[in-house]
Amino acid sequence: MKKTGLFGKLLIWRVRHIKDRQFVIFLSLIIGILSGLAAIILKNLVYYTHYFMTNGFRFTEENYWYFAYPMAGILLTVLFVKYIVKDNLGHGVSRILYAISKKNGVIKSHNTYSSMISSSLTIGFGGSVGLEAPIVLTGSAIGSNLGRLFRLNYKTIILLIGCGSAGAIAGIFKAPIAGVVFAIEVLMLDLTMVALIPLLIAAVTGATVAYLLLGNDVLFSFDVTTPFILNEIPFFILLGIFSGLVSYYFTWAAMYIEGRFGKVKNSYLRLIFGGAILGLLIFIFPSLFGEGYEALMDILHGEGGSIINQSIFKDFIENKYLFLLLLLLILIFKVIAMAATTGSGGVGGIFAPSLFMGGVSGFFVARFINSLTPFKVSESNFSLVGMAGIMAGVMHAPLTAIFLIAEITGGYELLPPLIITATISYLTINYFEPHSIYTKRLAQRGELMTHHKDKAVLSMMKVKKLIETNFNPIHPDATLGDLVKVISSSSRNIIPVVDEDGTFCGLIFMDHIREIIFKPEIYRTTFVRNLMFMPETTVSQQESMEAVAQKFQKTGKFNLVVLKDGKYIGFISRARVFSAYRKLLKDFSDD
Repeated sequence: MKKTGLFGKLLIWRVRHIKDRQFVIFLSLIIGILSGLAAIILKNLVYYTHYFMTNGFRFTEENYWYFAYPMAGILLTVLFVKYIVKDNLGHGVSRILYAISKKNGVIKSHNTYSSMISSSLTIGFGGSVGLEAPIVLTGSAIGSNLGRLFRLNYKTIILLIGCGSAGAIAGIFKAPIAGVVFAIEVLMLDLTMVALIPLLIAAVTGATVAYLLLGNDVLFSFDVTTPFILNEIPFFILLGIFSGLVSYYFTWAAMYIEGRFGKVKNSYLRLIFGGAILGLLIFIFPSLFGEGYEALMDILHGEGGSIINQSIFKDFIENKYLFLLLLLLILIFKVIAMAATTGSGGVGGIFAPSLFMGGVSGFFVARFINSLTPFKVSESNFSLVGMAGIMAGVMHAPLTAIFLIAEITGGYELLPPLIITATISYLTINYFEPHSIYTKRLAQRGELMTHHKDKAVLSMMKVKKLIETNFNPIHPDATLGDLVKVISSSSRNIIPVVDEDGTFCGLIFMDHIREIIFKPEIYRTTFVRNLMFMPETTVSQQESMEAVAQKFQKTGKFNLVVLKDGKYIGFISRARVFSAYRKLLKDFSDD
């Protein structure tokens, strides 16, 4: 008899003495602490790397370093990922969603540290991306690995993944409410009391850890000094529409550029192309260097002109028309710089770029109003609200955007314009693009978990695991006599017709040949090829279960043949799909 180890005994003791809900609450506290610490470590890694690289840096005399730094950082990242991690680290939030939908919540253990190291190299050396997605992946990996360590079920592991993401967001922004809303809105967790309490504990713990170790300045903070004026509502509506259009450009351009980089198979060639593009763009507009929070702070403190003043176009700052044009160019180039960073092998997220573009978008709209109309509006307020607008559009997460900006400003004075702009931005982009930048690729592959429980459960099911192979095949050149022998030994009423290479040729249903199987005089003269028929639809082994369910509904069939490259694999039955669906739905819904 195999002996139970010390950890195994601990697991048995836990099951016997600690209820699952109490244990999840305890784990959420631990995850909040670890996620908060991870957020602090990553922020400091990026800050000190950035400080070391740019301390005493004078653009007018040393601008050639803008070409070297980003490429060097991406090179170090590529080497680290290729030879040490040996796994794909890109698009952290998308990887979390994929793990939830298709991998039963399994996030590899190296993600508890690898994204932190790689993103600090990319961003610290000037990569034009954000550190939020890597830290969310880190926190989620902590939750996933703790859940699997203690042999918890799928639904609990998903909840712990949400706790990790909530703790990470709360820690890096000192915004616990935004952390909880992010887990519910972006990771698409169900909002129940069973889930809400652990999420709140993890988020508050992560934010508390950040407060204790870093004080108030976790990432950036700003106190609103100009009150919201009711007469400005039409302008915030305009900002919402503009933010939605910019968000659509953000999503389309980022995916297009990354797709073009993906077609370059040589990783070092991608590095050279991406590094050169990034270096050139940063040389033109130094505000594209790194996350961009310094430029945002300048805008919020009434020094928005500095984002142009640092560039080669500083002489045009007094021309209001050229200044607005340059702001538009920054919006265009920021997405290209971000996509070049990730497409060439850098690691980072779109959280900070969306905030940067939101701040610049709000500043652009406010400066346009102040310069070209008789009205006057607060440029800092519009910049803050613009951040929420772009985030709501790009991430399709208006609630996260609203509460994040409200929390980082230390109050809710701007809540009405935040709601107006974020909602209109979301509605605007949703007209053109129904999926966020995180979910678009997953949705195209049918790998996206959603709040719609039917679709969510179907996304967790795989055709390969439901295939039935207890059907006796027959060759198309076989006779009716041979077919009768196969039928006599078969437990099914369908006979697949398959040639010697395994290629599927057709089907024979018992009901279709019932009248002739008792006529031995035609056993030798009647052939299978004359009795078989090709079904109206088949199923591919790689198809999503949602597509399979639609085929069952459309055809009304109880069994569909499964093929792989034209070769017969087996059948998938409506009864087995329904049985698996009911079991998963019970596990998915049980609180």
